[in-house]
Amino acid sequence: QVQVVESGGGLVQTGGSLRLSCTPSGFNFGGYSMGWFRQAPGKEREGVSTINWSGSRTDYADSVKGRFTISRDNVKNMLYLQMNSLKPEDTAVYYCAAGSYGFRPAGYKYWGQGTQVTVSS
Repeated sequence: QVQVVESGGGLVQTGGSLRLSCTPSGFNFGGYSMGWFRQAPGKEREGVSTINWSGSRTDYADSVKGRFTISRDNVKNMLYLQMNSLKPEDTAVYYCAAGSYGFRPAGYKYWGQGTQVTVSS
């Protein structure tokens, strides 16, 4: 049974930090690229960051470059998103997904239920 579970969201002040974690199971984690997406109320889901199967290649949305860092541990089957210098516009539900490298939601096969990140001004 495939499961993708995000954790680490919460309420933080502007300029603060959060570390999101993703725990996938039920599929070959090391065989997939992974991505973090987010969706704010009334907006479309957008790609935040992506990482290839080995962790050797990463990419970020322009809005988070220099502030967010994606990483993975293929031994522990874990995906992370370190978020620093958070801004109110980062407020959204954040999703972890497994699929093809890139920012296209349609390219991802397995999705988590999301974790809420709220940044207060």
